[in-house]
Amino acid sequence: MGKPSRVNQTTLSDFLLLGISEWPEEQTLLFIIFLGMYLVTMMGNLLIILAITSDPHLHTPMYFFLANLSITDACFTSASIPKMLVNMHTQSQSISYSGCFAQLYFLLVFGGLDNLLLAVMAYDRYVAICQPLHYSTAMSPQLCALMLSICWALTNCPALTHTLLLTRVAFCAHKAIPHFYCDPSALLKLACSDTRINELMIITMGLMFLTAPLLLIVLSYVRISWAVFGISSPGGRWKAFSMCNSHLTVVLLFYGSLMGVYLLPPSTHSAERESKVAILYMVIIPMLNPFIYSLRNKDMNEALSKLFGSGKTIFLS
Repeated sequence: MGKPSRVNQTTLSDFLLLGISEWPEEQTLLFIIFLGMYLVTMMGNLLIILAITSDPHLHTPMYFFLANLSITDACFTSASIPKMLVNMHTQSQSISYSGCFAQLYFLLVFGGLDNLLLAVMAYDRYVAICQPLHYSTAMSPQLCALMLSICWALTNCPALTHTLLLTRVAFCAHKAIPHFYCDPSALLKLACSDTRINELMIITMGLMFLTAPLLLIVLSYVRISWAVFGISSPGGRWKAFSMCNSHLTVVLLFYGSLMGVYLLPPSTHSAERESKVAILYMVIIPMLNPFIYSLRNKDMNEALSKLFGSGKTIFLS
C-alpha cells in the first residue's frame, strides 16, 4: 500500500511542492518544529542587526558585513519557509506559477548574496590580519558600501535573467517538485521544451556564486594561515585566529552542506537527501549564525547586553 497523499487543490498552472514528508499525520509536528526554527532564525538575526546598528563601537567593516549577512540570512529563509509552513498547515502542496518563480528569484538573489558576503568577509579578515596598517584605507566605509553594492548587482542580474529564461520554458502536465521549495534543477526536469540555455545558466551561476567565492575564501585563509603561523607569540597567534574563527565555522558549515550534495557521486543523489541537505543550509545554518557570531565574542555580548539594558554579558561565562 502506498503512502497516503495530502489533499491537493491545484489549477493547471500550479506546481506541486511535495515537501519533506508525504504522511499527513506528520505535518503538525513538522509545522511546529519548522515554525520554531523560523522564529528563532528571525529573532536571532534581528538581534544581531539591532545590536550592531545601536552600538557605535560595532560600526566597523567586519560588523557592517555581519549585519548585512544577518539581513540576507533572514530574507533567504523567508523566501521558502513561510510557504512551506502554509502548505503544512493547510495540508496543501500547491504553489502558483507566479509564486514559484518569485520564490526562485529571491532564493537565487539571497543565496548568491550569502556566498558573496562570506567571501567579502574573508577578504576583510585577510586585510585585518595580513595588512593591519592599511586596514582603515583598504576597508574604508565608501569601499565597503561599494563592495556591498557590487554584491547586490552581481546577484540580482543573473538571478533575474535565470528566472526570466525559466518563464519561457514549456512545462509538462505533471508538475510535482520533490522539494519544499522551487528548486531550479527540479523545475528543468519537468520541462517539455529545450532547456540547454537554462542548464548553461545554472552552470554559470554556480561558478559565480559558489566556485568563485569559495576560491576567494580559500585564498584568503591560506594567506591568513601563513601570517598567523609567522607570529612568534602563542597569545598573538590565538588572538589573530580568534578574529576569524566564527566566520570560518560558518563557511565550513555552509559549504560543507553544499558539497554534501554536489560533490557526491550521482548514484547517491536522491530528492529526499537533497531536501535534507537543503534544510541544513536554508534553515539550520541561518538559525545558528547569530549564535556562532555571538558566542565568545566580547564586543557582540556587550552590545547585546546594552540592547537589553543589562550590565552583564549574555553568552560569556
